[in-house]
Amino acid sequence: MDLAGATQAAAALRRYAQILTPWASAVGERMVTEVAQRDERSWFQIADRMGKALKDEIRNAPTSTVMRTQMREQVKLITSLPADAAQRVHDLTVEGITKGWRADQIAAEIMRTGEVTKSRADLIARTEVGRTSTLLTQARAEHVGSTHYIWRTAGDSDVRASHKALNGKSIAWSDPPECDPGYRAHAGAIFNCRCFPEPIIPD
Repeated sequence: MDLAGATQAAAALRRYAQILTPWASAVGERMVTEVAQRDERSWFQIADRMGKALKDEIRNAPTSTVMRTQMREQVKLITSLPADAAQRVHDLTVEGITKGWRADQIAAEIMRTGEVTKSRADLIARTEVGRTSTLLTQARAEHVGSTHYIWRTAGDSDVRASHKALNGKSIAWSDPPECDPGYRAHAGAIFNCRCFPEPIIPD
């Protein structure tokens, strides 16, 4: 692939990012809706054991704002994939020319862009499902008067040491802990996190 070909590929990816928005909106809406429905079912199972009043409170929780915000975020992330791929093609081409790489070396690196993009898409999907679920849980919990939750891990060998240290601790919704160096987030709301918040419901 020569410089002209790489430039055309990058331009095509940027155009694709622009026309992807309607599809990304539909995917984002479906993802958020499915997570919201799962979260609501879990809460209703708890409410069945605690009484009708709590069920009414949960049903009226202000989750629509969270869902709209999450949809916008997910559209941005989905449409960023081809734009980032285009930037990677451009950067690799410039780097290759600067360092005197052969055309086939540059082409091989550019072809890896698909693998890089897929890996990032998988990370986005895993992270956003967890983050959306945590935000919906927080909205419902705070609506019924919860101020804290218990951090719960998946309980297996893949759990990060920093998350294992948080397991079983009471966390204030208003003060997400530093769960990874330099990152503050609630359980399930950070990249590749399978932890979840167990709300503490007031008597």
